[in-house]
Amino acid sequence: MATEGNLQAPTRHAIDWKNPEFYNEEATLHEMGRIFDICHGCRRCVSLCGTFPTLFDLIDASKTGEVDGVDQKDYRKVVDQCYLCDLCYMTKCPYVPPHPWNVDFPHTMLRAKAIKFKSGEVKTSERLLASTDVLGQFAGIPIVVQLANAVNKTRPARAVMEKVLGVDKNAWLPELATQKFRSGALESPPHPVRDGAKTPGKVVIYSTCYVNYNEPGIGHDLLKVLDHNEVPYVLVEKEKCCGMPKLELGDLDSVNSAKEANIPVLVKYAKDGFAILSAVPSCTLMFKQEIPLLYPDDADVQLVQQHMWDPFEYLMARKRDGLLKTDFSIPLGKISYQIPCHGRVQNIGKKTEEMLKMVPGTSVHTHERCSGHAGTFGVKKPTHQQAMKIGKPLFKAMASHKDGGLPDVISSDCPLSGHHIAQGFDVNQLGAPPQKHPLTLIRTAYGLK
Repeated sequence: MATEGNLQAPTRHAIDWKNPEFYNEEATLHEMGRIFDICHGCRRCVSLCGTFPTLFDLIDASKTGEVDGVDQKDYRKVVDQCYLCDLCYMTKCPYVPPHPWNVDFPHTMLRAKAIKFKSGEVKTSERLLASTDVLGQFAGIPIVVQLANAVNKTRPARAVMEKVLGVDKNAWLPELATQKFRSGALESPPHPVRDGAKTPGKVVIYSTCYVNYNEPGIGHDLLKVLDHNEVPYVLVEKEKCCGMPKLELGDLDSVNSAKEANIPVLVKYAKDGFAILSAVPSCTLMFKQEIPLLYPDDADVQLVQQHMWDPFEYLMARKRDGLLKTDFSIPLGKISYQIPCHGRVQNIGKKTEEMLKMVPGTSVHTHERCSGHAGTFGVKKPTHQQAMKIGKPLFKAMASHKDGGLPDVISSDCPLSGHHIAQGFDVNQLGAPPQKHPLTLIRTAYGLK
């Protein structure tokens, strides 16, 4: 008897991206039609993002009212709305594997994106926006940083950026850091390595492009928290972008280049018994899920996957090992906290919420809804306003704390999502509580300077 996939743990199939058949457009369109027809008969996912309303509007406006009435050329409209958050697969769809219908919507969209990229239809501006290492190389150069950050704030310059790069002039953009995280990170004090039953006793930090180039304070907060808990740490010897921005474009060759640069470095730490921590959920997920699915037979990739941790996943596991300090001295007040999509699909539970709730004098109101930012989707001219629309229900919900009134602080594990939420508060006139990363809040709660 067939059962709904969500009655069992969803399973993932490897992505056969090196097979020439993967790029067969006719076969891909056929598979999209099959999946779209299943989605049309269910519609459980309609509230997640713009992808499914776009699909259902196309179907409902067709002559037949069915998928066979939709011009296959219009399938691209659906593909362009998908930003591979994976929530439909992990939280909504009843027909994912092990269900025999085998619906994998996000990876079918990835296949279509890869065909689009191979055909040369992705704009140069989109490729540049996804080249985080290229954009971040100017961080830490004083005059360049000051000029770039100043230009970022002027309306005429933003109008030019919108025209040339396709970046919406109203979208929030991160500043370049005056000093890269990797340049300013302090060496770990010589704490002894104390392995727990669940956790390695030493940590290596994969900085991520965003923390290294844009918001190094998040990385420094993580180091302070680890030091306070007497966990010795090092930084990854060298690193490249995880590849998630390129994956979202369907640029799998660039994802491969990132993998070839990162995995040989990271696997050395994995073999040496380090826990690998990444403070940006999308980067963590890349090593936990997407790269392993692209390289299912690569033993080094699978070993890195096993040693990759979300910071709060690691810290709460240390608590279960009896090795986490709980000497919080400063209350945090009312927090409206969002679990980002790429955090939810890691299947680690609400570890950030659990730790924040340990702080005396703190009330956490947790929200499990997409902010709409989704990487470059939230800043591009064609999709910025839609990203704000997708996030509006979340913005409004976060503005009303369960204990009454505005929260004292808003927070998300995804720094881009956090700033997008803050912009949503501003645009919708919901108030102006400060936006702080959860690691910053925990450092504050510990009373660490």
